[in-house]
Amino acid sequence: MNRREVLVGGAMLGAAGLLDRSALAAKSDLVATTTAGKVRGRDAGAGVLCFKGIAYGQDTAQTRFAAPKPPAPWKEIRDASDWGPRSPQISGARSRHEATANPQQGYHLPPDEGPESEDCLHLNVWTPGLRDGKKRPVMFYIHGGAYSNGTANAALYDGTRLAKRGDVVVVTVNHRLNLFGYLYLAQLLPGQGFDDSGNAGQLDLVLALQWVRDNIAEFGGDPSRVMIFGQSGGGAKCATLMAQPPAHGLFHRVISMSGQQVTGAQPNHASDRAKALLKVLGLDTATPEATAKVLRALPTATLQAAAHSGGYYGPVTDGRSLPADPFSPTDPQISSDVPMILGNTHDETRVLIGGSQPALFSLTWDTLPAALEKNAPYLKSDKVSLPVPEVIAKYREWHPEYSASDVFFAVTTDSRSWRGQVIEADRRAADPTAQPHTWVYQLNWKSPVEDGRFGAPHTLDIPLAFDNIAISPGMIGSSDADKAQAQQMADIVSETYIAFARTGNPNNPHAPQWPAFDLNQRATMLFDLPSRIEDDPRSRERLYLGQVPYVQPGT
Repeated sequence: MNRREVLVGGAMLGAAGLLDRSALAAKSDLVATTTAGKVRGRDAGAGVLCFKGIAYGQDTAQTRFAAPKPPAPWKEIRDASDWGPRSPQISGARSRHEATANPQQGYHLPPDEGPESEDCLHLNVWTPGLRDGKKRPVMFYIHGGAYSNGTANAALYDGTRLAKRGDVVVVTVNHRLNLFGYLYLAQLLPGQGFDDSGNAGQLDLVLALQWVRDNIAEFGGDPSRVMIFGQSGGGAKCATLMAQPPAHGLFHRVISMSGQQVTGAQPNHASDRAKALLKVLGLDTATPEATAKVLRALPTATLQAAAHSGGYYGPVTDGRSLPADPFSPTDPQISSDVPMILGNTHDETRVLIGGSQPALFSLTWDTLPAALEKNAPYLKSDKVSLPVPEVIAKYREWHPEYSASDVFFAVTTDSRSWRGQVIEADRRAADPTAQPHTWVYQLNWKSPVEDGRFGAPHTLDIPLAFDNIAISPGMIGSSDADKAQAQQMADIVSETYIAFARTGNPNNPHAPQWPAFDLNQRATMLFDLPSRIEDDPRSRERLYLGQVPYVQPGT
């Protein structure tokens, strides 16, 4: 070997060493230190780092029907590049209210992903920077699916674009659902450690928010600026957290998207449902200790199979972690100073009900009354009932352009999905502490899928809020023109959410000036192209349907 070969060889070895060191440095740049141990994420592109499946709690098979516990510390660096398990579901991979008759046609969401397991207490983080000293707003998203199904494990909730767009930290979370999270056993099996069983899923969310408080600075986030937001069941969970003392101080803004929780389930009713489920399992309450032992040992699949017998699952006003109903008789006083946005879509039930009953899009004036009798139970109560023929006549008078199907979806949306938001907004507006920082929106922009027949349906605000229209053709359309319009809407909605997360006020240059909601003006943002403010939209419907006392669905 001559001198030139030695020099070249040495240079090559030096370059290889530099490459190795560079690769090691790049790997170390993807490692974050949490209170439980180190995790390695991945580069999500666009200058954003992604950490998926970070454990924030122990395997809940070890804390079944009880409050969660923090994870045991670990010494090795854990991989955080893929989804963690989602909570066991009870009606397949998709939430019942988000499914369509054919999930590959019509209006549909990107699929949920990942295995199911009781070891489901994992969260995901997207951030523009680790340990850089910046104090970015934190946008903490809670998924929908009522309290029975759903997951954060879906491309729809990918936080890359939102984190990049707003220089924010995005967190999404999985937690216990259905009977694993909300089966109330405290009264039936006293003294067995099940005191918190009716709200275990909510306490999972509290633990996740505590994780954010203790760890988010490592991910470039500000623990004093945490915004919780959620759609459908996620919005209801947000409303419930507002009334839970263990969650107080862990979040600082709230957005409820098509999801309200006026009351919790009352303990006696929740106990009756739990008793019915125990009967299906062949268990009784005469021997609490023995029954508790069996419940803790049953396979996950056995409990899933029995879960359908429990009916409604949701938070219980148990006098402990939920001492009072969230929005009854007033707004939750412990959160009255927390800024809040409440929103609904104009045509919620075109997917909520119509997604699984396509015949409802072809109703006639002759078939409409029977369809409403079957699908509009909130027109009736023990004290007041609105006759279906009268309801139809009113809606035809107010909206002469409506078809029979249009009337069906308007009535079911207004009486079922919208009433809870009206009540929550009114009770915030009646509270002098809450009123100055309460805002209300209505999404009017229509999905172009199937020539717009779904209108502005349940879930449509999700891809707009996350700025994820490119991966949501089943929601926002697939043509270039559809995508261009959807992107305009995503610009408006996502920038509004980011502004709210940052300052506690939603006003920003991408939307009209948005006044706070009060009982006189009732100013409402109508998200559309163009967006505009309208005072008291659907006022006739609000006053007419308001004659029927409201009952929180399921409670």
